Amino acid sequence: MRYYKTRNMVTEACKKNHVTVNGQVAKPSKEVFPTDRITFRKDQITQIITVLDIPESRVGAKLVDIYRKNETPAEAYEHLELLKLSKEHYRKTGTGRPTKKDRRDIDDYGSDLADEEDEN
Repeated sequence: MRYYKTRNMVTEACKKNHVTVNGQVAKPSKEVFPTDRITFRKDQITQIITVLDIPESRVGAKLVDIYRKNETPAEAYEHLELLKLSKEHYRKTGTGRPTKKDRRDIDDYGSDLADEEDEN
């Protein structure tokens, strides 16, 4: 249902026991039926999907929502946003190796001091 990019990625998730159908761990060949509740973990969010109907054949991305209902709590998405913000937060000075940006800033600082000494 387009939560994973490829079928192979879904198969790997099933083999790692990241996918459950109605509370039971699902194998890659597990058939799903209407009213089944699928739970899987992706991008640090536990997604909960209810299958409303099974399409006769493959359908486009815009029509997929007709066949599923996303019941993932809003708190999970808020938690993901907080994780993204915390990853974007810059690391504390003096911890670990300097990043590329830190190295450039250090080099610029050193060259600014050298330029000032040449002027004096």
